[in-house]
Amino acid sequence: MLGAFLLAAAVDLGSLLAGADTGHLVAKPLLMPLLAAYAAAQGAPRLLLAALLLGWGGDVLLLLDADWAFLAGMGSFALGHVCYLTLFARRRTSPALGAVYALALAGTVLALWPGLPADLRIPVAGYSLLLTAMAYRSSSLGALAGAGGALFLLSDTLIATGIAEWPQLPAPDFWVMLTYIAAQYLLTAGALRTMYGARRTTS
Repeated sequence: MLGAFLLAAAVDLGSLLAGADTGHLVAKPLLMPLLAAYAAAQGAPRLLLAALLLGWGGDVLLLLDADWAFLAGMGSFALGHVCYLTLFARRRTSPALGAVYALALAGTVLALWPGLPADLRIPVAGYSLLLTAMAYRSSSLGALAGAGGALFLLSDTLIATGIAEWPQLPAPDFWVMLTYIAAQYLLTAGALRTMYGARRTTS
């Protein structure tokens, strides 16, 4: 099942680089269900599966070119972050790392604020707070999950810079999806490794 996820990821990223919209439209909705199926086969907790499937909901909604779909997709991802935060529960994290994330959040929101549409400023700021909290708390499950949380924050920041009409990297959607796919996989692998041991993340 992990192989199917990696194949779908390769098709999606290759399609974005090649400008093949059909490949992206087909592959993107497959990513999180395949990753969730892999996680379920490893005995993943329900909160992890819920977070991945809510990510799938966000993925599908963001394929639609409509303002309501963007807000609904952001809401689906936000619920996924709540699942992740609940999964991390009371595990310890570094206060110093928390300070770094807090500074990054404040700096990013302040920088993006003038360029965001007025009706998106509050929703984006609220979502950013929740996402940053998830990224920070993900480090409680170790380096893999911590890297996944950081990449999730980077991926959504890249989306926000596009909305704010900042200069973009070549093939911006490729970089958004590359960091997002890596983020969800690392969060999954980190959670499985912490809870069940290294062998459960490689089978």
